Formats: sequence, C-alpha cells, structure tokens
Amino acid sequence: MGRLDRAERQCVILGVSGGIAAYKACELLRLCTEAGYLVHVVPTAAALRFVGEATWAALSGQPVATEVWDDVHEVPHVRIGRTADLVMVAPATADVMARAANGMADDLLTATLLTARCPVVYAPAMHTEMWEHAATQANVATLRSRGAVVVPPAEGRLTGSDTGTGRLPEPAELFEVARRVLARGTAGLKPDLLGRRVVVSAGGTREHIDPVRFISNRSSGRQGYALARTAAVRGAEVTVIAANVDLPDPAGAKVIKVTSAEELRAAVVDAAAFADAVVMAAAVADFRPAERRDIKIKKTGGEPEPIRLTHNPDVLTELSAHRRRSDQVVVGFAAETHDVIAQGRAKLDRKGCDLLVVNQVGEGLAFESPDNAAVVLSADGSAVEVPLGPKEDLADVLWDLVADRWGATGGADGRRGTN
Repeated sequence: MGRLDRAERQCVILGVSGGIAAYKACELLRLCTEAGYLVHVVPTAAALRFVGEATWAALSGQPVATEVWDDVHEVPHVRIGRTADLVMVAPATADVMARAANGMADDLLTATLLTARCPVVYAPAMHTEMWEHAATQANVATLRSRGAVVVPPAEGRLTGSDTGTGRLPEPAELFEVARRVLARGTAGLKPDLLGRRVVVSAGGTREHIDPVRFISNRSSGRQGYALARTAAVRGAEVTVIAANVDLPDPAGAKVIKVTSAEELRAAVVDAAAFADAVVMAAAVADFRPAERRDIKIKKTGGEPEPIRLTHNPDVLTELSAHRRRSDQVVVGFAAETHDVIAQGRAKLDRKGCDLLVVNQVGEGLAFESPDNAAVVLSADGSAVEVPLGPKEDLADVLWDLVADRWGATGGADGRRGTN
C-alpha cells in the first residue's frame, strides 16, 4: 500500500490499555504512520507504566492525549472521538472492554470510545482464563452487537512461561485489519458475518517425490488469507487450512497447517462439518507421485526414470456433494490460462459448488501478487466481474455474495441453520 496523499489522510485513534502487549502497539503505530495515516495515541494510565508518553509522541509525531483534564478548553473527551475515522484499541484489556461495554467514561480512552461515531476495533490481549471467562465473553458479545469489530486473540506465548489463547495478534496483521475497516468506511460498523462459521483453504499443496523434491504451484496464499482476514473483520468465526503459506496468520483466524492434498482434504472435511460456508481458495494439486521415494533420487548417466502420477482427491466436488447442512455455501476457485469464462462454467457444472471464482493466471497475474481480478460465477447462471484491485476487494465482494445466499435460505442476520 502506498503512502496516502496529505489531503487523503485519515485519522486513526490508537487506544492503548495496560497490558504487557502494549509494546507491540509501537510497531502497529509505526505501520500506520508509514502508510500515511494521522495517528493520535490515547494510552490509559496503566499503559503508560509499560510504554512512556515520549515514545508514543516520537513515533506518532503528534502530541499524546492522556487525561480528560488536559487542554480542557478543547473538550478532548468529545473532540477526539468525533474527528476519528477509526478507533483501534490494541491491546484491549478485559478491564477496558468491560468498561466500554457498560458505557463507562472514567478516563480519556473510554470517553473517546463513547463519543466515537466511526468504526471501532478492539484487539484483546490477556491471559487465557480472563479471555474465556463468561463476563469477558458477554462483554465481547455486547460490543459486537453494537457494531464494533473484536479481533479474537491469537494462541501462543503469554507472560512468563504461560501459553494459550490471549496473545495479541501480530502488528502487521492488525494493521491489515485497520486498513480493511477504513476501506469499508461506515460499513465497517456492520459485522454482517457475526455468528457465522467459515472455513477457508489457502496456499498451494506439495506432493513429495522424495525427501527434497516435490510437485507444487505458485500460489502464495495471499487470496485465501485476504478472505480469512476480511471474514474475521466482518464478524465470522474463521478456520484457515493453510497449505505451505509463508505469511503471518490472519488476525482473528484459527490456522491449521497442512502440506499435501490428502492432508488438506482431511483437515477441510473435518472443519467443514458444521461450517456455514467453505471457500476453497487453495491451489490443490491434481496429481501426486504414485510412489514417494524414501531417499533422494540420485542423478545417473542415463535418462531419468519417469515419475508416474496418480490422481489426488477432488476436494471441492466431495464438499459440494456431501454437505452436512442444506444451507451450507460452497465456493471454489478456478485458475485458467485461456477461455476463462467457458472453462469456469464447465468447472462449475462439474464441481457442483454454489459459486466459482474464475481468474486468469500467468506471468504477473493472480499468483504471488497483491492484486487480483476475477469473475464470480453462480450456479444460477449469474456472473459478477471484479476488476483488478487488492485481493481484499475480491474478498469483500465474495463474502457479500455468500451472505446474499444465506439471506435467500433463511436470513443473513447471523443465525446458524440446523444441522
């Protein structure tokens, strides 16, 4: 993403509450300012015990607001929230979310949250027991019901020797969340996938020939991760089946790593059992070696021995034919080099999925690129063209179409269908 022109600069309020993960917010602040956003940091008193006011001022290039009583004539507790395009609280402690959910305004940050009329994002970070407590989950549900985006914490190392759910997602991923919410504007206030469970496959499978060689493709996983990140921002519970993806885990998503097509099939089928939607964005190898050698194949003086191939399972066809739920939406992807629409229509008929995203691939197209262009074909014969743009744009269009299908089968208000 290029730096914004001065006239286009959007105002981000970065709220920082008192958790050890406050140090990570420094990197998030840097990413936002480098992208051209005008960032004002509003730390709580407890946050300043972890990172000092001078650090926030130096990194943001802006004065730091810490107290309701500072510059009283400017009424900061009202002005700051009114002028923001986005308020992001990272880390968001259990205490701050509890106070926000209950409409309290006993410091500058909670007063700002109460006066904000822009999208609000919370990135919780706390110990596992605090995150899982019924009170915290009730507060999260309340905040989401009011339109806030709550990015679930990641799993990993916490303070001391503790590990578990409660870790602040990586700053680069939180920046992507902020960027997507800002791009959606006021639509960011509507988590329209709230209560939905979705499964997204991403990346490219590897089929090993021997311990050091494999058959694969050029898929980076960027489109699948954009789909996962966007779904999480819009409120969905997201599981990603990632095949050989070298990217940070999408904020708010559970990631299951796999290597081969058979491993991907097992993971997707298991995760899809009670999912509202399954999006097969991964590039799954059609074939694998019939025999995998246990030792490296050595070069000899003669012609190399041919590698006999066998078919991999057709995961998309299996998912479409054996749905555990009648209202489950299944989406496929088709990468084509020629006759894109004709090839896509034929594949849609063969696979039996509800939607098929068809894009042209080749040098500099789709694979390993931050941008994508596609046509989304529907089983009802319709087609939606998505012009070249960031892969997150295609993700938003696709989730809109998925939500439309849920609406046609019983409402898109977040209620799950019956099993």
